[in-house]
Formats: sequence, structure tokens, C-alpha cells
Amino acid sequence: MKHDISSAIDPVCGMKIKPDSHHQAEYEGKTYFFCSEHCLHKFQASPEQYVHPEPSTSKAHTPSHSHEHHHEHEHEHEHKHEPPEHGSDIIYTCPMHPEIKQDHPGNCPKCGMALEPEQPQLEEEENPEFRDFQRRFWSTLPLSIIVAGLAMFGHQLALFSMATQSWVEFILSLPVVLWAAYPFFKRWWYSIRHYSFNMWTLIGTGTGSAFIYSVFATIVPDIFPASFHSMGRVSVYFEAADVIISLTLLGQMLELRARSQTSEAIRLLMGLAPKTARKIYPDGTEEDIPLAHVHVGDVLRIRPGEKIPVDGVIVDGESTVDESMLTGEPIPVTKKVGDNVIGATLNTTGALTMRSEKVGAQTMLAQIVNMVSQAQRSKAPMQRMADQVAGHFVTAVVLIAVATFFIWGIFEPEFGWQYGLLNAVAVLMIACPCALGLATPMSIMVATGKGATQGILFRDAAAIEHFRKVDTLIVDKTGTLTEGHPTFEQAVPVNEFEAQEILRLAASLDQGSEHPLAHAIVTTARDKGLKLSPVQDFKTLSGIGVKGIVDEKSLLLGNTALMEQEGIATEILKTDAAERLRQEGASVMYLAINQVVAGLLVVSDPIKASTPEALELLKKHGINVVMATGDGTTTAKAVGQKLGIKEIHGEVKPEHKLALVSQLQERGHIVAMAGDGINDAPALAKADVGVAMGTGTDVAMSSAQVTLVKGDLRGIALARELSQVTIQNMKQNLTFALIYNALGIPLAAGIFYPATGMLLSPMIAALAMSLSSVSVISNALRLRGVKLKIH
Repeated sequence: MKHDISSAIDPVCGMKIKPDSHHQAEYEGKTYFFCSEHCLHKFQASPEQYVHPEPSTSKAHTPSHSHEHHHEHEHEHEHKHEPPEHGSDIIYTCPMHPEIKQDHPGNCPKCGMALEPEQPQLEEEENPEFRDFQRRFWSTLPLSIIVAGLAMFGHQLALFSMATQSWVEFILSLPVVLWAAYPFFKRWWYSIRHYSFNMWTLIGTGTGSAFIYSVFATIVPDIFPASFHSMGRVSVYFEAADVIISLTLLGQMLELRARSQTSEAIRLLMGLAPKTARKIYPDGTEEDIPLAHVHVGDVLRIRPGEKIPVDGVIVDGESTVDESMLTGEPIPVTKKVGDNVIGATLNTTGALTMRSEKVGAQTMLAQIVNMVSQAQRSKAPMQRMADQVAGHFVTAVVLIAVATFFIWGIFEPEFGWQYGLLNAVAVLMIACPCALGLATPMSIMVATGKGATQGILFRDAAAIEHFRKVDTLIVDKTGTLTEGHPTFEQAVPVNEFEAQEILRLAASLDQGSEHPLAHAIVTTARDKGLKLSPVQDFKTLSGIGVKGIVDEKSLLLGNTALMEQEGIATEILKTDAAERLRQEGASVMYLAINQVVAGLLVVSDPIKASTPEALELLKKHGINVVMATGDGTTTAKAVGQKLGIKEIHGEVKPEHKLALVSQLQERGHIVAMAGDGINDAPALAKADVGVAMGTGTDVAMSSAQVTLVKGDLRGIALARELSQVTIQNMKQNLTFALIYNALGIPLAAGIFYPATGMLLSPMIAALAMSLSSVSVISNALRLRGVKLKIH
């Protein structure tokens, strides 16, 4: 029996699907099938777009027998459309001024630098500006060399008279100045028109002055005084303008090439994701589909040695997964049914079947790339000083150049004006505001990329700068010091309630909670086959418990603070057994039904294997660790004593954690807060540096400045070390930029001429200016090879 293969092709995404898909739509008397509800809705919104596409994008589908599976597979790729390009979605920004953003390439209106994509592309094409500058450089370099050679040796070669030589140099210089330097003069005019003086103001003014002076000296030499005449002509400086332009083009090419390397870490992260995923259909058939076609809820197979395509949960199988590419943890992690997996990590030994839960921009990898990209574009507080200096820098340099011209012309009787012009041009050329402007952004870009490869995500540059100053760390218990994967121990009923009913009611109430303890209770109840009831009027009481209505009963589940707040007596449950469980580190929660205590629920959460080592490292770094948890005081002290933590705060509400952060800050401490729950969010936001565990809630991660992907406290010591080496690198860059300009400008102005008899050529000054920016970027790139030592 035949069927039309085209009817089994999703017209929206191009995916080959089974004709019995329940996602269907009728249009113009024909039935169309879809892979998901998402594609169905897109088709229903605009069917003409997919039924009658443009000829260039449509494809012919040929009929085939349903049993000829191999034939269909051969033509599988003919029925698939590539995901749409999103080039129009690319936002371009300036590496020195990240507040400048636009949807197309161009130049920064503040500094004139070429804008670059805010988020690097995986398949990076060669920078179009680099190609343009490269073409202009190589096309005009021979002309610059010839003009420079004539200027130095023309009178010795005596190929033609010196007046004629000026005309030859003029004609040869026209392509260099008017074409090769056109982008420079365009930026120069833009800076003048918008009163945004920058490096291009200096380059355009310097080369333009030398060229215009030389043009007049060539065309109308008689307007110049006799002192300007030498060897049968008025001295011209075409070679200075030409060589400066060629050197500036070369410097820009080197800078663009170096800048592209600062985003290498992001491109490596983006390249971790596999290109395809193996989808399992409801009828058991399997097919490799493009990653962009994976939807939430799809069942996927991951074979040994394959990468996990998206974030999700294991539904079948057991294996070890290498997560080192995202977490920095070298030891593979065992994964079994019910465990979460992260897209782009590597399945090593066993076969797994997973259900996708987060796709596209929602995956952990996509969020990491986005966070790193945002951090790279943020400004460090240290940069404010450089910005203030650079803001007045260009104006000061122009004034110094003008003063240089007149001082030489007035006080040097012979050739003073010529020297004045050359030295003024040299001052304009050697000054480099870009070295100041790039000093910290380049270090930040490299450091955030390196941190990402170690499982440390900085939200902004301020977090990098502040982390090295931290002397106090406040930590939550559950999920931070402990595994965050608690196991239910027992239910202890009172007042004639039964243990099973206590567990069932507590689990029914906890269905609406995100807390790991709640997850343990709900999972246990379901494993025992208990029928959970729907919960109404559910409310989280941050840090102390939850409440709601189940089976028309008013329930409260939480710690002692919640019971005291509601005026519920708990003396009946203050038994030796309960206290013993708390002293062993277990979490004990009270369940109250209609304002009467009904029983205890006991959940244990083991301490992370890495926690003792992490705390020891933090102590070596001089960081005082304070525990603040919403868990019971006895339980908190038990865990704290095991770990050697001296300052412990139990049964702490979110507002109390916030107050604790404020108190420590008022005492002069630089405070970091590490947590993973919603109740930690206010304190994370208030702390000097908030550190969220990547295994925690989205609210916690959005409130923190730093996220540890693995949720391992050892990452804090690593982040502090990275902060220290980054700030050291930034200081080196700023020091170099300041010293370079402080020494270079007086040298170019000729201040040392009376003592040394030497003057700085404008061509040498231009070369120094170009290399100064490259030196700053190269020094920042050294961070990529730094070995972080936390022991």
C-alpha cells in the first residue's frame, strides 16, 4: 500500500515523522503531520508560508512504498530543512565601550574601534574589517616603501630634480592617503563631529597635517619662507604620512587578530554541543535528527562515547558521564534512572535513554555561554580610573602637539618650524588612548573564558575584582555543604496518626516545593505507592517551611521556627530519639494538621566528599567560614562540628541571613555568600560577592555574581586565585599604558633633544603606538596559560 511521503514530512521544521502522529492539521483538503505541538501552532498561524514556500527553498518529494525503509533513509536529508539563519539577530558592541550596541557592523561612536559580535559565533568567519585592512595594507605598502626610499636616498640617486621628486612623492602618496587611510579619516571626522575625541582624532590630525603641508609645499612652494627651503625644494613629509598609515594598518591587523583570540573560550564552549541527537519515536523506531529539532519531552538515546545532546533526566540505563568540559571535575559521575544530565557532557561506558527537559537557549551550556559573554562585556571598577584619564587624554595630547609646534618654531631659529611640525606629528602618533582603554577589558575577557572552562561563571567584571578581597564566607547547609540529594529516613507519628498517613500528607503538600528535602519526601511516598492528593493554596515560607490545604485539611510542614510562629506546641515530639537524629546531622521537620502537631519527618543529607577539603583550602586562604541555615539548630551544629565550622546559625529565615550579611559588612568584612535555594537569594544579592551552586535553583543563580557549575566549594578557592592573577594582569596593563604614554609623549615632543641631540621620527612613533595596544592584548592573553594553584 502506498502513501504520500510528503504527508509524513513536518512542513515547518522539515523533520521526517510517522503518518500516525496525533499532531495534524487540515488545509486545502489535505492532511499535514507535525513533530510537535509547537510546529502545529506555527503552521496554523501561517499555513501559506509552509504549503507554498519560495521556489528557492521548496523541495520535491517523491512517493515510495512504506516498507522501503532503506530507500526513505537514503533520501532522508532531502526532506529536512536547515534551521533558519539568525544573522539579523546578531548584536554588535564595542570591546572598550560595551554600552554601545547595534544590530549591524560598524564603528564605535566613542572610540572609533570596529564593533564586534556581542556573542562570538561558533563558525567564526574572518573579520571583514581585517580583510579590508589587509587589502589596503598590501596594496599600498609598495608605494609607502618607494616614497620612504626616495625621501631618504633620492638626493643621492639623483634620478630627477628635487622639485620633481616632490611631485613624484605626491602622486605616489595619493592612493595611500586618500584610499588606504580612508577608514581612518572617516573615523577622524566622526570623532570631530560628535566631540568624541579618540585615537583616530590623533592619527587623522597627524597624518592629515603632514600630508596637507606637503601638498602645499609641492604645489605652491613660494608661499613658504626661505628657511623652509632646502636642496632646491621646500621640505616635504609625504613619507611620514605614508609610513604612518601603513604602520597603523599593520597595527590594526595585529590588534584585530589578537582580539579575536580573547573569545576563543566561548567558541570552544559553543563547539561542545553535538550536531545531532538520536530520537526514539513512540513506536520504538529511532532516527538521528538535527539538534535544533529536539523538543522538550523528546526521548533520546545516548550510546557509549556519544555526547548528551540537551539537558534532561535519565529514564533508562546506567553509565558514567564525563562532565569535565563544563564543571572542571576530572572524575566521571555515575548516572542512573532519575538523575539529571547536562547537554554537551560525554557518556563514557553504558547506554542511556533520556527525556529532554531543556533545549536551545534554556540548556546549561547555552546559559554558560550567555553568562560568560555578558561578563566579558562588563566593566571592572578599576576601569573607571582609566576611563576618566582617557576622557581628557586626547584633548591634552592635541594641546601638547600644538605647543610643541610653536615652541620649536619660536625658539629654534634654524629649521625650527620643520622640526616643530615633525615633532607635533610624532606627539600625535605616539599617544595611545587605546592602550589605556583596552587595559582591563582584555584581561576580563580572557579571565572569564578561563573561569568557564574550570566550571566558574562570573556574571560581571566587578565580581572578578572583588573576589580577591573576600575574607568571610557565609554558606548554606543543604546543597552547599551537603549533597543536596537527601534521603527520607522515617516518619514518627503522634496523636493517634499513622506513619504512612503522615508521609502521604507531607508528600502531597510538598509537591509544590522546590526544596531538596521536599523532593526526597515526595519521591519516597511515590515509591511506596501512596496516592498523593492535590494541594491547594500552597505557599512557601522561605527558610522555615511550607503550608497549604490537602484533603480539606490545613497543613504546616517545617522547622521549630514555623511551629513557634504559628503557636503550635511541639513538646510532645521533643523526644530523645528526635534529638539523637538531629545530633547525627539529620533534618527533622514537624507536620501540623489543623494547627495540631501530627508527627515528625526525618530526612538525612550526607556531607559532600569535597566539602572538608574545600573548607581547609578556604582557611588557608584566610577566609572565615560561617554557616547559616534554615535547618534546625541542633542539626546545623552537628554538621558544623564535623566540618570544624565555629560560627553556626540555625533555623535562620531569609531576612536573618540578609541581616547577617549586613552585620558582617558593617564590621568591615568583605563578605561572600554561597547558597543554592530561593531562601538564599536576598543574601546572595546583598553580599559583596554572591556565589550560587550550579546544582541549585534558577532564582539563586540569577541573584549571584558567581556560579559554580559543579556546586563544589573548592571552586571558591579557585575563583579567588583566578581573581588575584587577573587583577595582577590588569594592573600590569594599566601600568604599562600609563608609563608608555608618560615617557613617549615627552620623547616625541623633543624634550630630551638638548641633552641627547636625538629626535623621535613620526614613523617610529606610529609603530610604537600600534605595538602598545598589541602588547596590552598579548599580556592579557597570557592568562590563558596560567596554572591555577589552590593548594
